[in-house]
Amino acid sequence: MAENWPGWRGPRGDGTSLEKGVPVKWSATENVAWKMKVPGRGHSSPVIWGDRVLLASCLPEKEQRILLCLDRRTGRELWRRVVVKSGLETLHRLNSRASGTPATDGKLIFATFMKIDGRKVPAPNVGAARLITPGTIVVAAFDMDGRQKWNVEIGEFISAHGFNSCPVIYEDLVIINGDHDGKSYMAALDRETGKVRWKVKREHGIRSYGTPIIRKVGGRNQMVLAGSKAVTSYDPDTGRQHWTVDGPTEQFVASMVFDGSHFFVTGGFPERHILAIRPDGKGNVTETHIAWRARRGASYVPSPIVVGKYFLVVADSGVASCFLAKTGERLWMERLGGGHSASTISAGGLVYFVSDKGVTSVVKPGPKFEVMAKNEIGELVSSSPAISQGQIFIRGEKHLFCVGR
Repeated sequence: MAENWPGWRGPRGDGTSLEKGVPVKWSATENVAWKMKVPGRGHSSPVIWGDRVLLASCLPEKEQRILLCLDRRTGRELWRRVVVKSGLETLHRLNSRASGTPATDGKLIFATFMKIDGRKVPAPNVGAARLITPGTIVVAAFDMDGRQKWNVEIGEFISAHGFNSCPVIYEDLVIINGDHDGKSYMAALDRETGKVRWKVKREHGIRSYGTPIIRKVGGRNQMVLAGSKAVTSYDPDTGRQHWTVDGPTEQFVASMVFDGSHFFVTGGFPERHILAIRPDGKGNVTETHIAWRARRGASYVPSPIVVGKYFLVVADSGVASCFLAKTGERLWMERLGGGHSASTISAGGLVYFVSDKGVTSVVKPGPKFEVMAKNEIGELVSSSPAISQGQIFIRGEKHLFCVGR
């Protein structure tokens, strides 16, 4: 069954694809349907709906943040639109000025960028003093033909590491994580108008870049994310908090996953932790609802994945681990090679780990470490891959690759 890949980490927001026959082996030239040069720079992941591929990018020489639409069959550019024209914000060397992955419902496309306000201020929450550029979060909506429907600024943003927030579509809302080193917030916008429907203050003003995952558990709609010194569950309809876990560290980048019994978090800075959290709590559940914890092999940037009874994660250093999701028993811990920034995806019972050097290790989850293939595209990769209609889309430093027939 073919699926669209409508936003960050796909149709379920957890990196999983239900498709069969997804490619396992390829190279820079073999089993590649097309390879297209992408204008500008960015770490935004591809989004696919039908025969359209959507990407965010930054044209630094023009100071433009753009939304691109490509033909899925050929890679040909169908249209591009300028979402924000603004000076270039300061950022971490591993970030980009177009890191937020768009989201679409097939009618509208939602994109997020940062717009600087022209000031330079001392960077908060850093070890080395320096000046950085504060600004606001811009969220914009376009139809599938590139006509802008609305463009709004939803609140302030300041971070020495730059910006990234991936919009999440829920019912008739678009939800944005506004964690930053200031007055942090979560905001839900009306999909049709861009007007704020609810906005809640985050307890700690600390930058984090995780994207919420939404599940219905125990009769409650739960929107869960790690960030800003906590793991927190909210009601996505109202923004009201269900439960929270203190820490286990300060900053997070990786998104969470859920296996039907536990929410899993991996992070962060300055300490690394993996937690399995039971979802049926209320209030502060730090002492009561952590099912298991691990320290070795936790990732900061790459998001993990659950396949059947297995929980898999790759550390930023390239060391991958496979756990029994129920108990936290580590079955293996092996080095894949090279650093890793991309989040993990799965299809057909296999897990795809893409390294910063553009090497994809295809691994079979289980008690033993089994590598089914290693595939090189010959280009650096910082973006997470996508799967749709039997093909894998990998954004490299300069090109977008469509792998498969």
